[in-house]
Amino acid sequence: MTYESDSSPLIAPEPRPGSNLPEFTVGDLARRLKRSIEEEFGFVRVRGEISQPKKHSSGHCYMRLKDDTAVIEAVCWRGTMAKLAVRPEEGLEVIVTGRMTTYPGRSQYQLIVESMELAGEGALLKMLEERKRRLTAEGLFDPARKKRIPFLPDVIGVVTSPTGAVIRDILHRLNDRFPRHVLLWPVAVQGERAAAEVTAAIEGFNRIQPGGRVPRPDLIIVARGGGSLEDLMAFNEENVVRAAAASAIPLISAVGHETDTTLIDFASDLRAPTPTAAAEMAVPVRGELLAQILDDERRLLACASRAVEDRRNRVEGLARGLGDPRALLEGHAQRLDDRAERLNLAAAALLERRRTRVGELAAKLRHPREKLAQAGQKLASESRALDSALRHSVTTAGGRFDRIAGRLSLTPARVKLDEGSRRVADLTPRLDRSYAKGVADKAAKLASLGQLLESYSYKGVLARGFALVEDRDGRPVTRADQATPGLAVNIVFADDAKVAATIDGGAPKAEAAPETPAEARPEKKPAPRKPRAAPVQGSLF
Repeated sequence: MTYESDSSPLIAPEPRPGSNLPEFTVGDLARRLKRSIEEEFGFVRVRGEISQPKKHSSGHCYMRLKDDTAVIEAVCWRGTMAKLAVRPEEGLEVIVTGRMTTYPGRSQYQLIVESMELAGEGALLKMLEERKRRLTAEGLFDPARKKRIPFLPDVIGVVTSPTGAVIRDILHRLNDRFPRHVLLWPVAVQGERAAAEVTAAIEGFNRIQPGGRVPRPDLIIVARGGGSLEDLMAFNEENVVRAAAASAIPLISAVGHETDTTLIDFASDLRAPTPTAAAEMAVPVRGELLAQILDDERRLLACASRAVEDRRNRVEGLARGLGDPRALLEGHAQRLDDRAERLNLAAAALLERRRTRVGELAAKLRHPREKLAQAGQKLASESRALDSALRHSVTTAGGRFDRIAGRLSLTPARVKLDEGSRRVADLTPRLDRSYAKGVADKAAKLASLGQLLESYSYKGVLARGFALVEDRDGRPVTRADQATPGLAVNIVFADDAKVAATIDGGAPKAEAAPETPAEARPEKKPAPRKPRAAPVQGSLF
């Protein structure tokens, strides 16, 4: 039994005069109470429910133990916390072994915890159920987090005891089904160190880098044989469950027998009822795989043979329905030759038709001299009509002046006659200008038409190096059948010079000297006459 050091002796104070009760100081009374409680309750076992557990930064844990009627403060020092088999949790019913003492600074008594155990299987199940509910709320048991187990892992990591029958069962089963490389991480599967070692093993396998000296496992198996609920408590610890849920490597839990369930089973990616079943789930049977591969190969070859045979039959059937390619090509080649020949003939016929059409249109064209002569005649006719109209207008105005002068007196009539003469004299230049402008406009239009006719004339073609072939009558020779041997022709050049020639192949025919066509004779254009104003007599009024 240990006590807090207190070197001051507990001496009863002397009573005050007039009183038989001794007088204590506060510290004396607190020390006397502390010693009394520690002597009376030096070793006690207390059953109660943990309330408000609080772990201090110093490592000590403060809590309360309560039942239906009372509450006791409890303290678990840091050195004792590391040895406890059960971690203090809210609402957990436990049996605590320790000693009673007081804390004078607060005038309270408290229980110093030396050991702690669960108060029966019901309390343990209640604690596990509460822990399961809390971890489920965090999402550690969510099926969406679970990873797919590899079909045939190259390396399998096993977390279990190296001395138990579990590792031998796993190795034996793996050798029977499909031998694989196995890495064993030895751990304690029961006791106070079990939870920490299992957590370190899972995290250690995940820290192995791929391609290193030690191969990284493709699958982890956490295994243990059967046992009681207390024996399997290491696999219900929160740190083990969190390590299994956070493992990047797929994990199979095989803890206990088929009826045993621990919290790591819910966090693992796959639960096996026994360690032997975990080995069966980890790898397939090699003999069954070989048989399946051989069967698939046989079926694949048979299917491929049937498919090839079906395609061959289909191609042969389609080939029978098709014609001879050589015969098809020969027919198309003949059609191509026929179309090519028709195309050549059509092109020649088209050119001939275009040539004939051009000749017809050229024959319909009027000679520029003829059009110029017609325009000159029209201009002369309009000029004569304009002179006649002007003379008629002047004569009519003079008659009106004479009639008006006869009805008026001499002196006023003479004055008006002179005024009318002046007005006529003023109008005469204006009429001359209007006539000259009309004549100039007609001449400009006539010149434009002459240029247009010249552009249509064959002389432009002669200026580019061509020549016109005419017979002695001046008719153009345009076709080869007109050029009979011995025909006397004239070759007209761009400068209107003519050179006599004879078509080769015979003696020239005696023909009369050609006369210059009427079209070729230059026509004299009548010079426009300027109209003269006739003398006007009388008045305009």
